[in-house]
Amino acid sequence: MVFDTFDKAIKLNPNARPIFHSDRGFQYTSKQFKFKLDQVGMIQSMSRVGKCIDNGPMEAFWGTLKSEMFYGIKYEDEKALIKAIENYIDFYNNKRFQANLKGMTPNQFRNHANSNLLPLVI
Repeated sequence: MVFDTFDKAIKLNPNARPIFHSDRGFQYTSKQFKFKLDQVGMIQSMSRVGKCIDNGPMEAFWGTLKSEMFYGIKYEDEKALIKAIENYIDFYNNKRFQANLKGMTPNQFRNHANSNLLPLVI
């Protein structure tokens, strides 16, 4: 499933060269997967051995996404699920105010931090 999803993403975005971050699951540490990344010019990033906290921010995001827009809802098909995830990511970044970001959305906080209006201390 990981390889199929990766291949589909590459086919849909042939010029993308993102950093591919994952946990240390066997699929991602295999020579075959490293070869796939090298073929398309991606850089691999993984959490450190024994340091599952490295993935904490993304694990927290996906947990929030699942609890706020996924659990208990049945989606008609893959296209509907993808659209719901895209809408949620837009909502999360642009409309969902967060107490730990001084009451701003993630994009507002980043923009203020980038313009030096806020210290980067959270």
